[in-house]
Amino acid sequence: MSESLLSLRGVHTHIGAYHILHGVDLEVPAGQLTMLLGRNGAGKTTTLRTIMGLWQASRGQVLFDGQAITAAATPEIAQREIAYVPENMGIFADLTVAENLLLAARRARRLAELDTERLEWLFHLFPALKSFWLHPAGKLSGGQKQMLAIARAMIEPRRLLLIDEPSKGLAPAIIRNMIDALRELKRTQTTVLLVEQNFMVAKALGDSVAVMDDGRVVHRGAMAELAEDEALQQRLLGLSLGAHQ
Repeated sequence: MSESLLSLRGVHTHIGAYHILHGVDLEVPAGQLTMLLGRNGAGKTTTLRTIMGLWQASRGQVLFDGQAITAAATPEIAQREIAYVPENMGIFADLTVAENLLLAARRARRLAELDTERLEWLFHLFPALKSFWLHPAGKLSGGQKQMLAIARAMIEPRRLLLIDEPSKGLAPAIIRNMIDALRELKRTQTTVLLVEQNFMVAKALGDSVAVMDDGRVVHRGAMAELAEDEALQQRLLGLSLGAHQ
């Protein structure tokens, strides 16, 4: 197992009167893609938002590269080369595809200053972005918007990507394209924590896995082992891979 780049230790999060995370312990190995799975309402999105500082942990520690970021503000966390792709994608509908990417590129102030080699790499992964470069992002299809959201997080090298349910609502062909793109990202040794409901996506991409239930991590291990154990899938997730092939 690789050394952890991100660690959560006994993390509790309250949202108003609601106690959502109940002592989350999580390790995200450096250079790997870790799946965060669980039924609806298990606390997966809250975990990502807590890591990103959008919601503050009420107890426990969030450590990035050995340093506490528990109380850090979101801009400070982002400056540590951590990027977040929310479930709602968060794109700017009135801006063009190009302008959306430029906003995410902290080292560039004009389109001409974007890293052309990295941009061509993104166009290879997501060809639609090149085709609709000067189109308003709000006019893209749902799948194209998701690709733009992921590309924004990848426009500069990041040490950690947090991605929330990227395949939700997408057609199978778009999901396959997204899997291929994330496999390419894995080859760069970027560390990824990926929340996903589609178990086939999890099996295709995951190195390690953590499963949440009721605001706690209840299982940790290799994704390949969970993918082969239908009884464990049924117990933890209420599904079996065999029924979804």
